[in-house]
Amino acid sequence: MSIERKPARLRIQRTSGSAADSSIDLTRLLDVVAAFSRQTVCVIGDLVLDEFVAGQISRVSREAPVLILRHRRTEAYPGGAANAVNNLADLGARVLPVGIVGGDESGRSLVEYFRRKSVDTSGVVQSRSWVTTTKTRYLAGWTHTTEQQVLRVDREPNAVPPAKVQETIERKGRAAANRANAVLISDYGLGAVTPALVRKLGAKLVTLDSRYRLLDFRNAGVTAATPNEPELEAAYQAHVGTDISKLDALGERALRDLGLAALAVTRGKDGMAVFERAHPPRHIPIYGSDAPVDVTGAGDTVIAVFTLALAAGASHLEAAHLANYAGGIVVMKRRTASVTRAELETALRREATALL
Repeated sequence: MSIERKPARLRIQRTSGSAADSSIDLTRLLDVVAAFSRQTVCVIGDLVLDEFVAGQISRVSREAPVLILRHRRTEAYPGGAANAVNNLADLGARVLPVGIVGGDESGRSLVEYFRRKSVDTSGVVQSRSWVTTTKTRYLAGWTHTTEQQVLRVDREPNAVPPAKVQETIERKGRAAANRANAVLISDYGLGAVTPALVRKLGAKLVTLDSRYRLLDFRNAGVTAATPNEPELEAAYQAHVGTDISKLDALGERALRDLGLAALAVTRGKDGMAVFERAHPPRHIPIYGSDAPVDVTGAGDTVIAVFTLALAAGASHLEAAHLANYAGGIVVMKRRTASVTRAELETALRREATALL
């Protein structure tokens, strides 16, 4: 007969700059991750296809001072809100995406991709009058060198969705929100989601990632938001630079203005800052390398893990730590990537082993 021993509670305390975050129980974080598969998350937002066209540098064109690339391959990945959906699926959660795609090849590719992963796509509206946002990145390189992005071409809709489509998204969004433990709003400014729609959801747990209009979601029923530092600066037309006190002031101001319970600001190589009511700002150092391989879509991973952790019962600070680990993992991958539950658990166990 074997006896299973429960691992000791392992706590980690890290410091960053002039402030320290509270001691975090790594075993508790593992317990939260273990509960991911029991959660259902509704994602409402702008579904994007990220396309990567890689080519070998052949020569410089005689027609213009540009590189001629010999095509190697074309790859496509879910982007924007679709990337958040992909991360949640790879983390083991049940996902209910709500959004709009066109009747084009990009839209069909996204829907088919999620069907192959057994993601419920009944909330995705397919409209022939819509253009699926497609971001095509052209990568150039020699045979034995790392490919570098040399150009990006975006195909986007040039108008808001038709009124009937907006009504359908609202109806599907409210229905999906009622079936979910949490609602994730992914707003890339492309028209699939509005503050008015969010106000009508009536969900208890709503997280927000808004690229251009963070402050428009004032009193919209949002629980927590995960802007990056430049988005926070743009919202208030301010500059933080290396002044942590300015970041703290902006974070606390946004917390009040938006009526949030928590705000997690991602800061690239400087980690993350967490703001909560009745708590001083907490700063979490970056996990992993400060020389990322590819940051494309990292913010989608952060909000996916942050939201899923909150749905699984984590505190805001615990959810931020898990999101920070996930962000550190995903930026070391090429292209628009996701993080898996196994990768997150491995990172936590590795950190726990280092403390023994």
